[in-house]
Amino acid sequence: MVEPYSLSRKLFVGCNYTVLALISIFCILPLLHVFAVSLSSSQAAAAGYVKLWPVDFTMKNYEFVAGKSEFTRSLLVTLKRVGIGVPLNMLLTVLIAYPLSKDSLHFRPRTAYAWVFVVTILFSGGLIPLYMAVKYTMIMDTIWALILPSAVPVFNVILMLNFFRNLPKELEEAAFIDGAGHWTTLWKIYIPLSMASLATVTLFATVGHWNSWFDGMIFMNSPTHYPLQSYLQTVVINQDFSLFTSGRIKDFSNINDQTAKSAQIFLGALPILLVYPFLQRFFIKGVVLGSVKE
Repeated sequence: MVEPYSLSRKLFVGCNYTVLALISIFCILPLLHVFAVSLSSSQAAAAGYVKLWPVDFTMKNYEFVAGKSEFTRSLLVTLKRVGIGVPLNMLLTVLIAYPLSKDSLHFRPRTAYAWVFVVTILFSGGLIPLYMAVKYTMIMDTIWALILPSAVPVFNVILMLNFFRNLPKELEEAAFIDGAGHWTTLWKIYIPLSMASLATVTLFATVGHWNSWFDGMIFMNSPTHYPLQSYLQTVVINQDFSLFTSGRIKDFSNINDQTAKSAQIFLGALPILLVYPFLQRFFIKGVVLGSVKE
């Protein structure tokens, strides 16, 4: 047993804090640099004067990126995708994880069902079969093409499954003795006790939907249906100006490419940065709990 205030313990804790502080600095500095560039003038960014503090402070880059109707339209598509996709992800995750958390005595086909989901992690059908499936189910160029193919996040199912397994079995047995069924047990006992894991999985699903851009590029025929990340990928990364009117193309010529990219990076990440502080306190319980066996 290691004494709490021994010299070796203090050195160990000190080294841990030092290493974690250095890692944090290496993660934060690039983010601060990008933020500073997004708030600097095009001339200062092009000349390489911007480090960690804005030079010739300006909001023109954000006004340019956020002030366009194309941006607003894509943002609404993404909000619609998150608003429908995340609740659907959570509903299916819970409904799949609950029966799979039971042992084989109570749910005999459990192992077979579990392997079906695990195989989808190890082996993907590929892009062409996915595209054909979306096309022949008649959901191409609709919001459902962005939601249904990823409706069951298997990794999140495994997290919830492990969390459910770790809950005290005595609670479930007591509920059954009092006459509760599986539905009542799930919604009135399992769900209230699993808020930490649910918050973590919700954040994972939200980040997945918000940052996804590739499916929008292949499943949406019309650029007006692009989600935000697909739109930004097309306009800023590939610099495809087909989505712009002639007036907007002239505006773009007055914006430095580096500052515009920095602004779009922050606008794209801003919702996640706002949500993360409220949910990060659930991460340890939500992810680790269930991995420790009795």
